[in-house]
Amino acid sequence: MTYTAEQFIATNQANMHALKGLSITAFSGFENLVELNLSTSKAVMGESFSHLKAVLGAKDIQDLLALQTGLLQAASEKSAAYGQHIYSLATGTGAEFNKAVEIKLIEAQTAFNEAVENFSKNAPAGSEPALAAFKSAMTAGQSVIDSAKSSAKKVVELTESNLKAASHKAASPAKMR
Repeated sequence: MTYTAEQFIATNQANMHALKGLSITAFSGFENLVELNLSTSKAVMGESFSHLKAVLGAKDIQDLLALQTGLLQAASEKSAAYGQHIYSLATGTGAEFNKAVEIKLIEAQTAFNEAVENFSKNAPAGSEPALAAFKSAMTAGQSVIDSAKSSAKKVVELTESNLKAASHKAASPAKMR
């Protein structure tokens, strides 16, 4: 199979388009992270001054201890919420990257399978056993890849579940106080 200049140009343009999409996705994820950090910083600064004002206005040690307990409880809850937000940003961006990579892998696999089929049609006489063995090895290899992808998805799901549970547990003690 020979490639024409038009096929080469089309392939490069498709790859450039995919790279542009991934770059936009990465930049968008980073932009969301910066926005989260700026809004969190602004909120923390405002809350710190409000807390300081309340501490300076405390009448006795009981009021001061109650303010500190409230601050710690709120900080724990907000920290857990911040971590969950970071996690959701990361998983969202990662999911978009994974989707794009899977599409490209499917395209590459299809192109490779077409090339193998084209080669087998033009193969010299007597090479059928070698081609059959090659195709069998390709099928086995694809089966291993599919199995690995399935296992990786299960690991990601389990990890997400564990992180959500841990995050929920981290926020729970603060709510119980």
